[in-house]
Amino acid sequence: MLDSYLSLIKIRRQIFEEVAKLAYEGGDYKRIEEIPYKLFYGQAKYRESIFLERAIVSERLRLAIGLPMRNADEHVPVYHGMEEAVCAHRFYEPPLVNVIDFACNACPTDSYFVTDACQGCLAHPCTNVCPTGAVNITKRRSHIDPEKCIKCGKCREVCPYHAIVHRKRPCEEACGMNAIESDEFGRAKINYDKCVSCGMCLVNCPFGAIADKSQIFQVIQAIKSDREVYAIMAPAFVGQFGPKVNLKTIDDAMKQLGFTGVYEVAIGADLCTYEEALDFMEKVPSKLKFMGTSCCPSWSVMAKTEFPEHKDNISMAMTPMVLTARLVKKKHPTAQIVFVGPCSAKKLEASRREVRSDVDFVLTFEELMGMFSAKQINFNTLKEKPLENKTTADGRGFAVAGGVAQAVVHAAAKINPSVEIKVASAQGLNNCRKLLKDAVNGKYDGYLLEGMACPLGCASGAGTIASPGKTRGMVELSKREATKKNSTESEFLHLLETLD
Repeated sequence: MLDSYLSLIKIRRQIFEEVAKLAYEGGDYKRIEEIPYKLFYGQAKYRESIFLERAIVSERLRLAIGLPMRNADEHVPVYHGMEEAVCAHRFYEPPLVNVIDFACNACPTDSYFVTDACQGCLAHPCTNVCPTGAVNITKRRSHIDPEKCIKCGKCREVCPYHAIVHRKRPCEEACGMNAIESDEFGRAKINYDKCVSCGMCLVNCPFGAIADKSQIFQVIQAIKSDREVYAIMAPAFVGQFGPKVNLKTIDDAMKQLGFTGVYEVAIGADLCTYEEALDFMEKVPSKLKFMGTSCCPSWSVMAKTEFPEHKDNISMAMTPMVLTARLVKKKHPTAQIVFVGPCSAKKLEASRREVRSDVDFVLTFEELMGMFSAKQINFNTLKEKPLENKTTADGRGFAVAGGVAQAVVHAAAKINPSVEIKVASAQGLNNCRKLLKDAVNGKYDGYLLEGMACPLGCASGAGTIASPGKTRGMVELSKREATKKNSTESEFLHLLETLD
């Protein structure tokens, strides 16, 4: 989350906490109708009307339970459909990421605008450089004709007073897939044919108009059932909940929520590393000019849909989430698996047909924090119990940008010291797209490409709590604590063939 969006962060976390309380307490779920009044009372805090605040919170509550938003033209209670949502299995209908129409500010789309800083100077370089004649001087002020403007930005570059600004709605600017469009009222609309559910739009909307669906409610129903429920924690979890929740205390923290046990997804990261190293050495450059990593679902989907003729250049190795889930289910065949991580796109990955039997639920760190708050878990009193499963430093390094490629390079060096792997990486889907274009054009022949949809990698995913810098520091600490360094040292490599 963006640290500067404190009021939005507070609302999001209150929603998750209230939904978790509702699920843990059980009883008459119709009392969900009371929550908007509990959170917003008296005078409006953020919107022009307290009634609007409650209406928006009501839709957020429904999305957090996995329910679809209501049609504003119909009288439907907030709890409508909840009887179906009270289940101990994955529940939500696409789309995953949603725009709450009446929360959207209909921000201006991509445009250039002359501010009051314009001095109407004699040189007026803005008019001189405009290739379409869109800029003119009227009453000693520059004006831009939006009908003629081609958004080249040349006027902005030459203005000596920096009086011309480039306006772009924040969600649109954050979207690396150009999936944000406008409806007939100028409000944001998601083109789901382009969207890869990276979640960057929802954390960058200053009005909190975009939200994804959650599975908190169903995870807690599963915990309350008689089945075993195991949490598999993405490497970026260290530092997310403060220094007291670490590799030694996470087991106690999760068991207080009702989980049966905890495994590190870094186990699967080790196996993914080994597979990608073998894959690279076998195929590059003899069969493929370059190869891309596989663990980021948004990067992988973008690459395969926008560069379909090069889809085989993305490694076919299973992601750490899937490999870890399969390992756990091999040991606990009847258990349900909850992936906990920084990424909203993992919810989309888990819903794919070939993954559904492996990963039952996906929670973000922010959603898990809602469960901790609902149960009032005191992190200061957690008991230390090191996790039994062993992983390596390189597996834990997947949490930060560059970590995946670095792990593959280290593994390849162990497998065949004569092999040298060159690496190129990018974070943010726009940069990832440019990386792929350059690779297709021959710039990265023989390279391993690491793509991450989120800036700075998983450490800044849409569902994170801690700052990326803090997470990176804690990940480095967890790597130093690992008894084994290279993924080729994983004690689970002998099981890899059985997980396909």
